[in-house]
Amino acid sequence: MNPAPMRTRILRAAAGAGAAALLAYGTWYAYDWTAREPVRRVIFTGEADKLARSDLEAFARGIEGLAASGATLAAIRDAAKRLPWVRDASVRRRFPDAVEIAFEVHRPLARWSDDSLVSVRGEIFSADFAGELPRFAGNAASAPAMAHEYPAIALALAPIGAKVRELRLSARGAWELLLDSGLVVALGRADIHARLQRFVAAWPRLPEAARAARRADLRYGAGFALRVEPIVKENRK
Repeated sequence: MNPAPMRTRILRAAAGAGAAALLAYGTWYAYDWTAREPVRRVIFTGEADKLARSDLEAFARGIEGLAASGATLAAIRDAAKRLPWVRDASVRRRFPDAVEIAFEVHRPLARWSDDSLVSVRGEIFSADFAGELPRFAGNAASAPAMAHEYPAIALALAPIGAKVRELRLSARGAWELLLDSGLVVALGRADIHARLQRFVAAWPRLPEAARAARRADLRYGAGFALRVEPIVKENRK
């Protein structure tokens, strides 16, 4: 066996390994150098156009001039996620001195409390919102289920022109609606959509006095019950 080809293969393999190591070191050195460069430009992408310009400008000023030793990409991402309306954010360096931040924002579906909202994903978040929204009432863990059921409930009420003012879900899983007319609708814990459809179909055929009810109990197998406030007659002398 000729040892020359063997030595050649060994030398080539060693040279290849050395080149790979050098390349890896060079790549890491370049990344490390870039990461330590001060941030002089902040680029906003994604759904940044849905955020307040004043918030973005203040956020950019807070980042610019900081090196990675003072503000890592993870720290910048955490700070970005604390901006009003931001659901998530991704951050990356752009050579040589920029940071790019891509935003994903919440889409409001309902109010949860005086200072909190529920998104279409059923996530509770804090933000100012001046528009009209229904209110959800329940424990925080029920928010996803309420966000999931609400669109179908609102659609079912459309034929009678009723809107949900408040959607409630009790700790025992019982659903209840407060409509814009002031009518309280008890749906119970099961078959809530079938019960609501039956109620909406019957509502236009009810006498006017019945449609003045203040509470509708739909927790029946084949019907529902209405509670009508008694008429108080004035005694005139």
